Amino acid sequence: MDLLLVPYTSDPSLKIIQWPPFLLASKIPIALDMAAQFRSRDSDLWKRICADEYMKCAVIECYETFKIVLNALVVGENEKRIINIIIKEIESNISKNTFLANFRMGPLPALCKKVVELVAILKDADPSKKDTVVLLLQDMLEVVTRDMMVNEIRELVELGHSNKESGRQLFAGTDARPAIMFPPVGTAQWEEQIRRFHLLLTVKESAIDVPTNLEARRRITFFSNSLFMDMPRAPRVRKMLSFSVLTPYYSEETVYSRADLELENEDGVSIIYYLQKIFPDEWNNFMERLNCKKESEVWENDENILQLRHWVSLRGQTLCRTVRGMMYYRRALKLQAFLDMASETEILEGYKAITIPSEEEKKSQRSLYAQLEAVADMKFTYVATCQIYGNQKRNGDRRATDILNLMVNNPSLRVAYIDEVEEREGGKVQKVYYSVLVKAVDNLDQEIYRIKLPGAVKLGEGKPENQNHAVIFTRGEALQAIDMNQDNYLEEAFKMRNLLEEFNEDHGVRPPTILGVREHIFTGSVSSLAWFMSNQETSFVTIGQRVLARPLKVRFHYGHPDVFDRIFHITRGGMSKASRNVNLSEDIFAGFNSVLRRGNVTHHEYIQVGKGRDVGLNQISLFEAKVACGNGEQTLSRDIYRLGHRFDFFRMMSFYFTTIGSYLSSLLIVFTVYAFLYGKLYLSLSGLEESIVKFAETRKDDPLKAVMAQQSLVQLGLLMTFPMFMEMGLEKGFRSALGDLIIMQLQLATIFFTFSLGTKAHYYGRTVLHGGAKYRATGRGFVVRHEKFAENYRMYSRSHFVKGLEIMILLICYSVYGKSTKNSTVFAVITFSLWFLVISWVFAPFLFNPSGFEWQKIVDDWDDWQKWIGSRGGIGVPANKSWESWWEEEQDHLKHTGILGRVWEIILSLRFFIYQYGIVYQLNLTKSSEAGEDLSIIVYGMSWLVIFALMIILKIVSLGRKKFSADFQLMFRLLKLVLFLAFTVTLVLMFLFLNLKVGDLLQSLLAYLPTGWALLQIAQACRPIVKGLGMWGSVKAIARGYEYLMGLVIFVPVGVLAWFPFVSEFQTRLLFNQAFSRGLQIQRILAGGKKQN
Repeated sequence: MDLLLVPYTSDPSLKIIQWPPFLLASKIPIALDMAAQFRSRDSDLWKRICADEYMKCAVIECYETFKIVLNALVVGENEKRIINIIIKEIESNISKNTFLANFRMGPLPALCKKVVELVAILKDADPSKKDTVVLLLQDMLEVVTRDMMVNEIRELVELGHSNKESGRQLFAGTDARPAIMFPPVGTAQWEEQIRRFHLLLTVKESAIDVPTNLEARRRITFFSNSLFMDMPRAPRVRKMLSFSVLTPYYSEETVYSRADLELENEDGVSIIYYLQKIFPDEWNNFMERLNCKKESEVWENDENILQLRHWVSLRGQTLCRTVRGMMYYRRALKLQAFLDMASETEILEGYKAITIPSEEEKKSQRSLYAQLEAVADMKFTYVATCQIYGNQKRNGDRRATDILNLMVNNPSLRVAYIDEVEEREGGKVQKVYYSVLVKAVDNLDQEIYRIKLPGAVKLGEGKPENQNHAVIFTRGEALQAIDMNQDNYLEEAFKMRNLLEEFNEDHGVRPPTILGVREHIFTGSVSSLAWFMSNQETSFVTIGQRVLARPLKVRFHYGHPDVFDRIFHITRGGMSKASRNVNLSEDIFAGFNSVLRRGNVTHHEYIQVGKGRDVGLNQISLFEAKVACGNGEQTLSRDIYRLGHRFDFFRMMSFYFTTIGSYLSSLLIVFTVYAFLYGKLYLSLSGLEESIVKFAETRKDDPLKAVMAQQSLVQLGLLMTFPMFMEMGLEKGFRSALGDLIIMQLQLATIFFTFSLGTKAHYYGRTVLHGGAKYRATGRGFVVRHEKFAENYRMYSRSHFVKGLEIMILLICYSVYGKSTKNSTVFAVITFSLWFLVISWVFAPFLFNPSGFEWQKIVDDWDDWQKWIGSRGGIGVPANKSWESWWEEEQDHLKHTGILGRVWEIILSLRFFIYQYGIVYQLNLTKSSEAGEDLSIIVYGMSWLVIFALMIILKIVSLGRKKFSADFQLMFRLLKLVLFLAFTVTLVLMFLFLNLKVGDLLQSLLAYLPTGWALLQIAQACRPIVKGLGMWGSVKAIARGYEYLMGLVIFVPVGVLAWFPFVSEFQTRLLFNQAFSRGLQIQRILAGGKKQN
């Protein structure tokens, strides 16, 4: 840390810039070597030193500081005269350019070594080392006068003789007349000066390696670069626009408790263990600050435990971290106001003298301290809108205590919440709702305002309602909306004055109403998934929003931390629309509202705010599902309709593609895949493809044959990385960007983005068809853990697995019946991109699942999945405990859909019946006779008879189980025997008389499986009718069988790969390459803390 600090109080005698020590590191040793070996003129040596500005500053600063040290240390008259004579001689020779002629440079390193020893002793200030200091001063005098000086100075010789005559050694002195004052009077300035002097003389590290912490380097780099960007001139703090910050909070983590820190997951990994391995350098620094050598010492007292809780919380996505970051605004404003208002004397005394005021200054309203506090309070307000804080207090929730502690530690923090009170009116007791604002006074919360509300607040979506009830408590001209998972940095807070001046700048015809701000994703440094999301998000909040704002003029509000023109928005409907379902993505509707009301949204990249993102695949998928559902609701909203009508053509097209168009394109890509496959399958099963190929071969029409064998090169994942490549190229250089892009591809980024495409297409399509978008809590914890197979199956069964398996069956059918592909190589080339899609959708959750191929976990996952799928549901049984409960939840979208939605579900399911007819048409039973070909529709009808017969058999077995299995087991077994014999006899008769082949059985299986799934989908769409017929139990039983079969098909390849240990090792390296490159102990985290202990 010392290497990064500039001097707090600069010495007026120094006429140079005192750079941070890391810039001057190793400059003195290099200058010493240069001088010791130099044999030319003074001017040439000085020219070489001045060629490096930092070396020049280091040499001058060390020389001047050494003079200050000698002046403070030496108090004897003779000694002072000797030192002054030597200094005068040195400076005289330097001014005459005769220094190298009159001084030998060879002994200079020896002199420097003595100086380093002296400064080290001064740094420790140990009184017992006074004799050592005397010896060092004598040695230095000896080196200068005897070894370095070419000519003796008469005055020095005379002073030396007089000391010998008096019998006293130089610098030794006596108790009555001391020659040196050791230790010198220690002030903060003196200690800082000695510490800096020691660093300049001893540190030999390269400036490239300082600071060692990667996050510190990133912050310094961005801050330094941003100072060269175009930004408005900052006004004085008194004249800047005042602003407020608003953070919505519900019940997320505020500060982690001790129990949270010690709680271990199934692998034996606790949060504290995880963070020690992910942030090893920061953990070591934390231990040093607490003066603890071992971890056990941290747990010995309550103060250390509190510090530890905060240390962990400031590395998670907690309210504590957000509040700490936002309060930097106030700290920055106080410092800037000090520079504006302080007198020259106060500036020389330093800012610390103001921040640690006396009791009198605190009470005095005219003191500079009181003025700075007042100015900061006038210009900045922070309101955390903790919606259920009142209920949490009443219930004794730990989070309420943590919120109160945040207010106590940050006196200017205000908390707004909804208070539910039962009041008696007209003889009736009814709930009354108040919007309340509180602050901390004497370690308790004190009410400031209480506003009665006309009714319950939460009529619509939770987060926008939370913001809307508290916006009345904000003040000032601007309002920054900050999420609960965000952070801020002190150096960025200094630029807030500049950003607010953008409201007064010329941005075209309309003044800005929302100032867009860049985000930095601080969760992208561990796993490859977090890195992918971080890069994707960074490209959107930088190059993406930059282009949207200018020249396209279609940037909206995509989430916090944008800064709103507060007056504009609270007089035009507020900053958040909150209608349930429609305004699920409330952020962008604020942008729509602003633009529709003649506002202007801009984007600025010279300031950034930290942002946490989801780091596990399940979290990412939940977030993308939420956004996709939000876009589906936007498609159905009036806002999109109105904007589309009011934009000019080019702006309308830009607006379309950058909002719902992106999701509609994803849906169209998936539709294109289906259209291509079903089209090719129709040509193959109908015989058209065979006829066309024969016709082309007869006519030798090669182009026609080539057309029949063309492939679907639908790009699914690679293009998603192009904006990231451009942004990384602009930020780091295109060579680094190309390297990162190659590494991303090797880490299967294309599979991830293809999987992400399926998530967007599924949830967007479902929302457009049925509505019912809902908020999906993604969780903001530390996620590097193994997800169970059952959990992955619940998450991705409908969105990915069903679709992936359907495409796989279509590809198998095409390989069996296709005539345009003569060999397997041609087939592989034609269908490569589609097989890649299948692999991405079916196996990505396991590829990106930590320890996804570890054998023991696979065995545990299988046991867990069997328990889950076999468990019966019931009232109060959660979806993660029972397949039946989950299956019911998966049909929620059909409960509130309209007749049109159900009709479309049925129409989409009819594709399986057409597919079934095509397979039946290709049966040997059909093709072996002319009658069969002519009467193929009859064979198709017979196939339906088989389906109905199977359903009747299942129903009979189900009824038999209910009636006979308990009391008449023999009867039940006889029933099953009769059914089995009847089925066997039917098959034998079909083999003998209907020319049925074994291949026909396999093809029939290929046809009946999708048909059965279609019947299930139709039954779910017509649920009231099916329940009325008493068939719902059979539907559920068939559905369970299908789920079991799908799970088996997906699980078997994963289990086979888990047999090979190298697969698990390879996957871990692939998934956590970022962490391995930083030397983190991911293997130990995944292996579990218990095993390592």
